Amino acid sequence: MIPNYLILQALREPESLICLSLPDWDLLICQARRANLLARICILLDERGLLEQVPPKPREHLEWSRVIAERHVQAIHWEITLIRKALAKVGVPVILLKGAAYVMAKLPPAKGRLFSDIDILVPKDSLSAVEATLMLHGWAATHHDAYDQRYYRTWMHELPPMQHIKRMTVIDVHHAILPETAALHPDSAKLRATAQLLDGYDDLKVLAPADMVLHSAVHLFHNDQLDQGLRDLVDIDSLLRHFSRLPTFWPSLSVRAHELELTRPLFYALRYAVHLLNTPIPSGIMEAARSGCPNPLALMFTDQLFERALMPAHKSCSDWLTGAARQILYVRATWLRMPPLLLARHLFHKAFISPKPA
Repeated sequence: MIPNYLILQALREPESLICLSLPDWDLLICQARRANLLARICILLDERGLLEQVPPKPREHLEWSRVIAERHVQAIHWEITLIRKALAKVGVPVILLKGAAYVMAKLPPAKGRLFSDIDILVPKDSLSAVEATLMLHGWAATHHDAYDQRYYRTWMHELPPMQHIKRMTVIDVHHAILPETAALHPDSAKLRATAQLLDGYDDLKVLAPADMVLHSAVHLFHNDQLDQGLRDLVDIDSLLRHFSRLPTFWPSLSVRAHELELTRPLFYALRYAVHLLNTPIPSGIMEAARSGCPNPLALMFTDQLFERALMPAHKSCSDWLTGAARQILYVRATWLRMPPLLLARHLFHKAFISPKPA
């Protein structure tokens, strides 16, 4: 089966969608739902004044997806208000990450985005105080197995996810953007040092523009689950287009990638944003990013994997190699997270010792 990437056509050239047939609209809506990008497509069409030209039935799906996304944004605002209230007396600088940061900073990736949790970054030596305070305000750990608790607290870059016992909302408390055991070690202190206060707040920050892009790149290209990979790449595309208006952004992005040891994730982010979404990148920046490029054979192999796995998990976007590509990238991400001996111990424990879900 030859993949039909209508979702890429929608993201690259929203104007072309008004000529789609109803069967094509049906397929596009299925692909966009799998990628959590349906509301995004609605907004792209609306910004161009094209939404009214979409046939009624597809337009109804698009408009309802936007309503849901708007409710998600409202929920994020309310949840962050409650998190601020809970952590007010701790005196810990809180940095919002990913989707929550996009919403509160009013950045383009927030438009039409759906959210499953809120991510924050705090100093490592403040984790205990933050966790205890959140527990007093109704959040509880979601991983109760003793091995899982040790796994997170000893080796990972975050606490076990915490879920509120009444609202069922989830917060991920990070002290770094990569695990302690990962091959790359971006300095969290450097990220916190350049973080910027949000307008109108004295207790909330977001990462600096270059750091925000680099964190998005790390999150995508070190992730073992790529079912939302295209949505994350769209986030990167939106950030790059938005921050490119800043005169110092492009030079600082390359320099910062070297400072934080993140040249490889940046290279992949720029490469696939250009290839899949036609993101405009200055030629000098692409050349500078090649310092993070793997050898030609590895790059050819990696292209075959990511160009399949970043597509929505829908049969129309798959060929006979897509499943294998996702499995190989899962193994790759796990390998990047742990050294070989620890990885072997971890996989053995999860396969044969950890309790299995009912």
